Amino acid sequence: MHQIEPYYNWKEKYNASDDDRSPFYGVDGLETHLHNKIYNYLIHPDWDFFGSNTLYLKVLYADYDEQFAIIELMGEWNDCIDNDIMYLKREVIDRMTKEGIFRFILIGENVLNFHGSDDCYYEEWSEDIQDEGGWVAAVNFRDHIKDEIRSMGIHYFLNMGENLSNLSWRKLKPRMLYELVDNLILKALA
Repeated sequence: MHQIEPYYNWKEKYNASDDDRSPFYGVDGLETHLHNKIYNYLIHPDWDFFGSNTLYLKVLYADYDEQFAIIELMGEWNDCIDNDIMYLKREVIDRMTKEGIFRFILIGENVLNFHGSDDCYYEEWSEDIQDEGGWVAAVNFRDHIKDEIRSMGIHYFLNMGENLSNLSWRKLKPRMLYELVDNLILKALA
């Protein structure tokens, strides 16, 4: 697990630790020793801790003019035991929406398991951003995770589907990815 790194090809365009509006401003991204763990497995030091013991993230890009952020996730998303959505919502999303971010692309290919609980924080997140034309897109989540999300009724608050399941997002620039996802969501809503 320590060899799974966050996507780094956009670092010259955006670095959350250099962004004074980011929840991770000032977080040293130059760690060289392994200390964060998911269960007994050490993970790469570039993943950012936000309060969860099993889920880490990296804000890959934020654009305050266009009001969107791209966040890559890694680990086990566990709302049952660790209430990961509460930490994500309070420590990351609430702080980003206060800075004008209302559209969120969540890259989920490194989310290995999902254990849902209730939908309260997801509903709150949806309500917080809907007046601003906001949305949350779940991109490249594994099928078993999408199934669990659907079984919990959380899919009503996240945009998921085949068109968002197999995106070759690494080939795109951040704004191109945002425009693609935005168009796919608008097309699905039409």
